[in-house]
Amino acid sequence: MRIITREDISDIYIKFHQRGLPFLLSKINSDSFQRTKSAFNDNILETSSFWIVPAVTKRWNKLITGNENTLYEEYLTEKYFKNKDKIKILALGTGVCSHEIRLAEINQNCEIDCYDFSDELLQKGKIISDKKGLKNISYFATNILQHNFQNKKYDVVFFHASLHHFDRISGFLDQVVIKNLESKGLLIINEYVGATRLQYSKMQLEYINKAISIVPKEYRKIFKTNIYKNKYYGSGVLRMIIADPSECVDSASIIPSIHEKFNILEEKFYGNNILQGALKEISHHFVELTPEKKEVLQRIFQLEDEFLEKHPSDYVFGVYQLKKH
Repeated sequence: MRIITREDISDIYIKFHQRGLPFLLSKINSDSFQRTKSAFNDNILETSSFWIVPAVTKRWNKLITGNENTLYEEYLTEKYFKNKDKIKILALGTGVCSHEIRLAEINQNCEIDCYDFSDELLQKGKIISDKKGLKNISYFATNILQHNFQNKKYDVVFFHASLHHFDRISGFLDQVVIKNLESKGLLIINEYVGATRLQYSKMQLEYINKAISIVPKEYRKIFKTNIYKNKYYGSGVLRMIIADPSECVDSASIIPSIHEKFNILEEKFYGNNILQGALKEISHHFVELTPEKKEVLQRIFQLEDEFLEKHPSDYVFGVYQLKKH
């Protein structure tokens, strides 16, 4: 376990330039819930994270749906939701609800309840769905861990990049997810399920740095700074707890806990073990591709595929059905 790393020090400098002093000062708060909230309650956030790269999302689509142009929401619709009566979906930790809005838009038979603590992001989501004229999606700003769901039963509980923000996963599944599912209900996740607190192995860090070495210097300039990314040192636990106490707090328990309580209908592991660290803060260079940039990404993809041959994937798309009790 790494308590503090050089990555943590540089990250403070980067966050100052990207999000300003008020954001850094928001972390000086003894209330861990408020520190977590400050990490997300920003509806004008700009980012250079790996998920903004179109070539990366096409790779995900291919690995999850079999077609680089088919989104997983479309895949879910065709395989699980199409031609069915009303489907009640509970979506937890939704943020701006982009994936939930897409599901509501292509599935008029779905009734989706979105829960998140960030009222600002939920308001932004509501504006988007209102403009689309959607009547089958609702928004609730609350602390999910303290909310009384009154045993309301859903056909589906849905997480997109949010389950890894909950602690004590096994108990959370019992107390929130299973409690709100019908007896044959589905759990659907698209999640980080790798090392808790992003404590990557030495081998994973080596591969990430191999990937960085492939990137020409001009594409290693860090977003909104004048410094260049030369090496990735991994995250220290102390900074992660200060910045966002919920980040990957019990992520390594997600898959074992789900397998204990649910039957697997399908699991698609799609990596990101190398991409997440290698492209962090330099992804903006690869939004629009030249032949050179395309070649760089392909070489990084090959490195990730090589790593995944012998190591478990950090990300998974999964559909599970509650086991009979």
